[in-house]
Amino acid sequence: MDIRPIHTEADYKAALKDIASLMESDPDLGTPEGDRLDILATLVQAYEAKHLPIAPPDPVEAIKFRMEQSGMSVKDLEPIIGKSNRVYEILNRKRPLTLAMIRRLHISLGIPADVLIAETVAG
Repeated sequence: MDIRPIHTEADYKAALKDIASLMESDPDLGTPEGDRLDILATLVQAYEAKHLPIAPPDPVEAIKFRMEQSGMSVKDLEPIIGKSNRVYEILNRKRPLTLAMIRRLHISLGIPADVLIAETVAG
C-alpha cells in the first residue's frame, strides 16, 4: 500500500482518480482495498479543507435558497421580516437584516444564525 501525503494539485487529482477506481470495486471495510479507500478519502478531505475551503453563503443568498427550497414567496416572509416592501429591500440588498429579523429567520426557516450575521455581498 503505497500512500503518500497530498502536497500538490497533481497528487490531489491522482488521489481522486484512485478513489474513483476503488469505489467502482466497492471494497469491504477491513480489506486492504477498503483500508486504502478510507485512507485516501481522509487525505483528500484534509487537502480540500486546507486548500479548497468552502466559504459560508451570503445571507441574502441563503434566504433566497431557503425560499426556493421551500416554495416560499415574498408574502410568506412577511411574518418574519415585515411588509412586502421591507422583504424586497432585504432581498435586493437595500436594507440590512436586523437582529430581530435574524432571530426570526433562524427560528422560522432554520437558517444558521452565523450565516445570517455575515456581511452581505453587494449585488
